Amino acid sequence: MSLDCPSPTAPPLVLRRLPGQDLVLTPEALAFLAELQTRFGTRIHALMLARARRQARIDAGALPDYLPETKEIRQGIWEAAPVPEALRDRRVEITGPVERKMMINALNSGARVFMADFEDATAPSFANILAGHRNMLDYRDGTLEFDDPKTGKSYRVGADPAVLIVRPRGLHMAEANVLLAGQPISAALFDFGLTLWHCGRALAASGRGPFYYLPKLESHHEARLWNEVFVFAQDRVGLARGTIKATVLIETLPAAFEMDEIIWELRDHIAGLNCGRWDYIFSYIKTLRNHKAFTLPDRAEVTMDRAFLASYAARLVKVCHRRGIHAMGGMAAAIPVRDDAVANERAFAQIRADKLREVGMGHDGTWVAHPDLVPVAMAVFDAEMPGPNQIRIPRQAWRIEPAMLLRPHEGRVTEAGLRTNISVALDYLAAWLSGRGAVPIRNLMEDAATAEICRAQLWQWRHHGVSVALAAGGSRGVSSDWLGELMQQEIATVLDRIGANAFHRGHYATAARLLLEAVTAETLPDFLTTAAYAVLNALD
Repeated sequence: MSLDCPSPTAPPLVLRRLPGQDLVLTPEALAFLAELQTRFGTRIHALMLARARRQARIDAGALPDYLPETKEIRQGIWEAAPVPEALRDRRVEITGPVERKMMINALNSGARVFMADFEDATAPSFANILAGHRNMLDYRDGTLEFDDPKTGKSYRVGADPAVLIVRPRGLHMAEANVLLAGQPISAALFDFGLTLWHCGRALAASGRGPFYYLPKLESHHEARLWNEVFVFAQDRVGLARGTIKATVLIETLPAAFEMDEIIWELRDHIAGLNCGRWDYIFSYIKTLRNHKAFTLPDRAEVTMDRAFLASYAARLVKVCHRRGIHAMGGMAAAIPVRDDAVANERAFAQIRADKLREVGMGHDGTWVAHPDLVPVAMAVFDAEMPGPNQIRIPRQAWRIEPAMLLRPHEGRVTEAGLRTNISVALDYLAAWLSGRGAVPIRNLMEDAATAEICRAQLWQWRHHGVSVALAAGGSRGVSSDWLGELMQQEIATVLDRIGANAFHRGHYATAARLLLEAVTAETLPDFLTTAAYAVLNALD
């Protein structure tokens, strides 16, 4: 089928009218989305049911383990297809939302790669999502520009921008504003389909794409689906098979047990795996939610240098290098503190230590969230990794047993940690409902994963009646009533800080309700943003 002859499948119904929509949602693009949804939508639904069935088994007492039926893949001697030239050196990658000015700053940051994030760093209002896709068109055409009316500053993409990788939304998400046969289409297919349809051939012609990050996969069956999507889409738009290259974020606990299998399913299209550590911590809590033995301490004590996180990172490097692809490190979320050189140097020292740990383990690159952190991370990798990557340095001496991927961090749960989780989750969710997905909180650039960790920990501590060390001495068990009291105290603090008008404009009351419902639910909800998405759509 040629690119100019869309399928006879009925086009999706678009429920909203927004500026620039006709440039993005062209009849041809909508026809392509209809093809993707018709062909793969039912499969995605079945995969989500499979997630629920696996979670029910774990809730009932089973623990994650390596799959016996895929032992030959794990033990086999094979490699994925070669990594393209544009992705050979990925030593520092910057991430951020698909907001226009932030995209330009990221592309000009000096990082090797920019991940344009339609997922956790973008609040998925239809206005935000369509604006992001419009920005992708301008990036394709070399017209991505911004003139700030408030400051008078002009922003233009420089002569040597970072390579762009797109992260579509996860398979569990729906795009509620576009319906096919009366049902919302897959948000993952929506974001992937539009970027490939509009930009795929132009990026392929320049040798700089199309490249993707795939979020929140939980099994090799989901990787198999994505591979079939890639094959179909490449045939449909006239690209050679294998042109698309994807990096899979290993940010769920089940996926950590299926790294080889995920690479195998995507072996013609995969460029690497990434340690999505914040979502991974959230997934650890969510997956093991019914198992009190795996309760985690304060979030500040859940660090990458020990327990299940250290084993996960080591296994990722080992598997990636054995299969000939990149092992990407995790996020440095710190942002500069204005007019505080001491705080900045303290944060930068922590980042240097974290990146030195990553490059020493064998990671081929790392993530930062702010342009000012690019030279900090770059200096570490330049000094320790003289070549473009470390793929050919084997790590086969490491033996990672299943129990090592489950070992919890030891430490205390404190009143300060409890209050911090409430404060950060409330601030983030209020900002998310206001349309911002990348939010500076306490000198860190936070995305949805932060709110998910915070509320999952609160739920876990309440569900298992964890004893909390009180600031005034003694201890107290976490209960629904106490969480409600602490939430009211935090609301009062926010009101004093920003005033009643800003409180209501910022949707704090709605955020507090959503958060309290999530942390006191009988069963831990899979995603906080799923319930919040309906509210976001109504506000949008």
